[in-house]
Amino acid sequence: MIDHLICDCDGVLVDSEVIADHVMHSTLSAMYPDLSFDAIVKTAFGQKTARFLESVEAAFGITLPVDFVKTVDRQVEAELARSLSAIAGVRDALHRVPLPAAVVSNSRLARVTTSLERTGLTELFAPRIFSAEQAARPKPFPDVYLFAAQQLGVDPARCLVIEDSMSGLNAARAAGMKTIAFVGASHIPDGYADVLRKMGITRIMQHMSELPALVEAGMRGEFGDVQS
Repeated sequence: MIDHLICDCDGVLVDSEVIADHVMHSTLSAMYPDLSFDAIVKTAFGQKTARFLESVEAAFGITLPVDFVKTVDRQVEAELARSLSAIAGVRDALHRVPLPAAVVSNSRLARVTTSLERTGLTELFAPRIFSAEQAARPKPFPDVYLFAAQQLGVDPARCLVIEDSMSGLNAARAAGMKTIAFVGASHIPDGYADVLRKMGITRIMQHMSELPALVEAGMRGEFGDVQS
């Protein structure tokens, strides 16, 4: 049985990952015009910026400036302020879900809060908003999901999580929660749903209009012991 819904923020509630990816790509390309970052930027979603940049340095044998993360964050914030939008249909879908809902994100709490405010989603979650800043380790570790469950006073096994990245899905499952993979955001690559299916993930959602029926199935106990 399910009695609480938990949503990732970036790529699930707000269409921000495509903005962050574009800023990352353009910033790296401007600094290293002879290198192509097309492929590696596609692997960024679900990772914290600092960890992703470590993989960039390793892949290309480069050393980024010490203030590079701050530079990217400033540019991302500026672009989010200009063009951030909610995921299509998410507001209506959440209004139709008869469960309390929370947000659990790897992003900084200030960014999550601002993103929800900009897209008019704050009232659906506040004050149930949690960030990896509040836990010892970010996703893919389960810490932030376990912290959220503790703060909410809910059994992790009775939580249903919506995530777009493997990092987030793995974190939620490791916390003992059931999951839905959302593949409808702008940054999701072609064929991603097929990759998830080959990994044994069966609850995959292309559009937010599918959410209420999936939640109701979980509330009826139809998921059984299958986590995702």
